[in-house]
Amino acid sequence: MNKPPTHNLFFKGHGLGNDYIALEPRQLTFRLTAKAIRAICDRHWGVGSDGIVALVPSKKADFGLRVFNPDGSEAEKSGNGLRIFGCFLYATKRTRRRSFSVETKGGVVHVELAFDPKGRVNGATVEMGRASFRPRDLPCTIKAPELLLQPIKAVGQSLRFTGVSVGNPHCVVFKNTGGTWTREDLLRMGPELETHPTFPKRTNVQLAVPIGPRAVSIFVWERGVGETQASGSSACAVASAGVRLKLVESPVKVVAPGGTLSVTVDAHYNLTMTGPVAEVYQGRFSGRFSG
Repeated sequence: MNKPPTHNLFFKGHGLGNDYIALEPRQLTFRLTAKAIRAICDRHWGVGSDGIVALVPSKKADFGLRVFNPDGSEAEKSGNGLRIFGCFLYATKRTRRRSFSVETKGGVVHVELAFDPKGRVNGATVEMGRASFRPRDLPCTIKAPELLLQPIKAVGQSLRFTGVSVGNPHCVVFKNTGGTWTREDLLRMGPELETHPTFPKRTNVQLAVPIGPRAVSIFVWERGVGETQASGSSACAVASAGVRLKLVESPVKVVAPGGTLSVTVDAHYNLTMTGPVAEVYQGRFSGRFSG
């Protein structure tokens, strides 16, 4: 009996509706160019996803990871992408370990998988590293010791943002407790803030409102992606900013349209994120995706 082909295989998963395609580039018969990434992530003409997480070699960790946005650009880190990556590694038998380290462009992180009664991965806890509020770590053109409640203008409004790096850059805009943001606010403000001259390498954007002493609601606009149902790194950025501004206390429940993530922020702003993950399906690319 012939063995099934092992080339062009991919795995698709989601974390709270934020979906990624996981793959190993060396198993592809085509190069993973920006053109190929855009074609694969297109929801009408391709598989469709909020990005691609790719398994690569690492000398610093058990596994290496590169994260690609659907516009073909590369991100430093993705919290939901890391949970999906862990699910991919276990489901495709690349590991039988329940915890392991992963090297990203935003630093080395540690992943611990959770399982349902049938032994399937249904969640993960990720040590996401330390949050920084320093301008040079975003980067940001504003000269200040920390980017706390800095003024910025977008769509004709005067706002105040808190800049946070969790290995990738974030612009968090809070409303006071009792206030509200709408999806329409996100769709108007997200694109302008992402590409604002204040952020030379663009930024992820979160509109946030404290909804309790340990809870925040958010809308997410991701750099190179657009609106997403949830984001792990965004949840970490919002939680750390909320704790730093004394708006909430750790651990923080971060409620996005797609669901809730739990983020622990320690005294040194080290971040641990816990949330669900689910496999959607596995498949094989056709040769037309060659870029």
